[in-house]
Amino acid sequence: MSDTTRNTPSTATKLVAEAIGTFVLVFGGVGTALFAANFPAGSEGNPLGVGFVGVALAFGLTVLAGAYAFGPISGGHFNPAITLGLAVAGRFEWRNTIGYIIAQLIGGALGTTLIVLIGLFGPTDWLANAQDGGFASNGYGELSPGGFGLGAAIIAEILLTGLFVLIILGVTHTVRGTAALAPLAIGLTLTLIHLISIPIDNTSVNPARSIAAAIYGGAGPLSQVWVFIVFPIVGGLLAGLLHRALFEPKPLPADRAEARVR
Repeated sequence: MSDTTRNTPSTATKLVAEAIGTFVLVFGGVGTALFAANFPAGSEGNPLGVGFVGVALAFGLTVLAGAYAFGPISGGHFNPAITLGLAVAGRFEWRNTIGYIIAQLIGGALGTTLIVLIGLFGPTDWLANAQDGGFASNGYGELSPGGFGLGAAIIAEILLTGLFVLIILGVTHTVRGTAALAPLAIGLTLTLIHLISIPIDNTSVNPARSIAAAIYGGAGPLSQVWVFIVFPIVGGLLAGLLHRALFEPKPLPADRAEARVR
């Protein structure tokens, strides 16, 4: 067996890395939103809580750390919309998408489940208040932090997920990208996305994150979670198609290429 074959991660190893990376992303981001965004709860002026900026940084930092730690193993997707966007762009094999998505969903669900377990040992009303507040789930209308409607959520999720996937495709390009700095660019982009859209719909751009929070968010978030499954995926697919068409067009057939040279 060659050294190259020996050092290539197995499919199982890649799936475990995707599950752990998604776990870190969800636990870190949703955990910050629930534990630290408004701490101490109900305090006037919120003297210690990290607020929207802290939550945005938490999501960006977790994906940055996960990309550095697990990117060399699995590619560091941690997001079904990214996995599908990369597949459409020709940068990931379609046959591996289902396994990756299942691993991401499991990792995300474990992340919010651990938050619930911590809440069980917290103040008497902490867990009940977190669940009554939607458990940092995504939402529109009455469930939107800023009161934005369904149309705003759809546009934001398609646009921001698309931009996210385009940037990922750009910074991870084997020729044009810089591998050592790619996770930093990706993490900062996710931070910016959250700064823009937390008031709109609590920011999804990741169906695994949305499903994980909605599981414990109650009937309202569960009834709206379809939006945050469908439209981030639409944004990722559109970005993959756009990137492939604009930046990685297929070469001309040999006969046509020869004719053009002449």
